Amino acid sequence: MGTEHGVSDGVDGARMTRVDEGATAVSAGVPGVSAASGASTAARLQALFEGHRLTPTQRRIAHCMVRRAADAPFLSSVELAELAGVSQPSVTRFAVALGFDGYPALRKHLRDVAPAEPEADEGSYNEYQQAVQSEIDNLRHLAALLADPAPVVRAGRLLADSRPLPVLGLRAASAQARGFTYFARKVHPDVRLLDEGGTMLDDRVDAAKRAGATALLCFALPRHPRELVEGLEYAREVGLTVVTVADSAFAPVARHSDLLLPAAVGTGLAFDTACAPMLLGRVLLEAMCDALPDAQARLEEFDAKAAERGLFVE
Repeated sequence: MGTEHGVSDGVDGARMTRVDEGATAVSAGVPGVSAASGASTAARLQALFEGHRLTPTQRRIAHCMVRRAADAPFLSSVELAELAGVSQPSVTRFAVALGFDGYPALRKHLRDVAPAEPEADEGSYNEYQQAVQSEIDNLRHLAALLADPAPVVRAGRLLADSRPLPVLGLRAASAQARGFTYFARKVHPDVRLLDEGGTMLDDRVDAAKRAGATALLCFALPRHPRELVEGLEYAREVGLTVVTVADSAFAPVARHSDLLLPAAVGTGLAFDTACAPMLLGRVLLEAMCDALPDAQARLEEFDAKAAERGLFVE
């Protein structure tokens, strides 16, 4: 199940590509992904989908295959259609869109490049353990993504240079935005939390732009609110560079982002788990600190004042 009864999407790997209408995203694998490269099955799947303009239905199938990467080479078209919640002909059209003669040819390709070693047996895990294992897998994929630090370094510079820095997160993603804002305010002179949608969001984007903002950081998790997508579209209209942490390079916010950094969410429990997006937010904080010349001085000043005021008990 997805957050707020939605379905979450995708696992992404580690290099730069183009997504939908011009958004730069971090996507799967390392250059020259092959079965012998040691890249994960999910990363190879992501690389396979990379560069193709997929319809929303086809992106749904792609999401499903990445989430079920270990099983994907062995699923029939009927099974995949049922798991993705689409029709069987849609699966066939999806395979053709990727350049194969049909779904059997796609499945044969996946089997040919599948890793020789068997996947770990999780049959003995209960549902709670499986949810934890899923998050561990998501963190492994995030580690693979960070093998190329260039996108995060670029994002850190964009965030450091924006004065003020608006940070957007609605509904399920509001906690991620709030946590980033709390820590970012210790090193950045003006960080503004945007956690309301609708016309209020447009007003606050306008205010940030008038004050000198050049970039906006967005956290986007499923289910993706319509007002979030509309807010990002407006932010770009007024000239802000949008950096987005999302659950997938195929997320609905991709086309409205200038730089998208994917971090998968877990879907094994009634509500999604977001360990990887949270950790990626902290990594962005680190990159932003590296780009702020006075970050260390600000932290030391805060620590000194906190000690004087007795803010913390330890």
